[in-house]
Amino acid sequence: MKLTFLSLASGSSGNCYYLGTDTYGILIDAGIGVRTIKKTLKDYGLSFEKIIALFITHDHADHIKSAGVLGEKYNIPVYTTEEVHWGMNKNYGMTQKIYQSKRVVKKEETTILRDFKITPFEIPHDGTDNVGYYIEFGDIRFCFATDLGHITSAVTKYMSMADYLIIEANYDLEMLRHGSYPPHLKSRIIGLNGHLSNKECAEFLTSIYHERMKYIFLCHLSRDNNHPELAFKTIEYSLLQNDIRVGKDVELVALKRSHPSEIYFFE
Repeated sequence: MKLTFLSLASGSSGNCYYLGTDTYGILIDAGIGVRTIKKTLKDYGLSFEKIIALFITHDHADHIKSAGVLGEKYNIPVYTTEEVHWGMNKNYGMTQKIYQSKRVVKKEETTILRDFKITPFEIPHDGTDNVGYYIEFGDIRFCFATDLGHITSAVTKYMSMADYLIIEANYDLEMLRHGSYPPHLKSRIIGLNGHLSNKECAEFLTSIYHERMKYIFLCHLSRDNNHPELAFKTIEYSLLQNDIRVGKDVELVALKRSHPSEIYFFE
């Protein structure tokens, strides 16, 4: 079976990812407008009408902006934990609340959706509740971990099993320290329930690399405290120090913040 992956947007202004087959697809997060989602999918030859589910990682506005509209207007089931559902319906950033489209998942329990087996797991962040998703599709193993304050045993467990990783590389520490953010915001970002730095991401990826790992996608890069090239080079250098060569042993991609990625096909 062939799996299609597309990042529609990946950053503090909005996050949305697509995984699909020739006949149906799912979204992970919906932090951009519905019209943008529909147009982007159409531009890549993907059908919005064939989306069968939306999975939400947490209730921050840049991940849920259009979740309510997708669920209630377009009848797309919205899957996340009970706590995230509660937080979403309290969030001013999501004007359409979720009622009939609500679907509840539990951490470490697998939901089977056609050919997908989707397992949410705990993520440390400062949302009402926060999950990553481990997704099995035939022999393909995907893992999403965005807005990741620090590495935990659960993150290590699921990321270590994946062939395709989508992981946060949010900021460069020196850029953040010397940047214009106020002290309280810097402290939040660096904190255990904040975001993952390039260096932390690099060290973690180096520690869990295995020969079946095919692609690493760096997501949720900060607009003000990071550059795609800097994130890429930081991870590339760390891997190389351990004789893991980008482009030969594993592919590495820094996803664009506010523009779609290339479209990827995996078998």
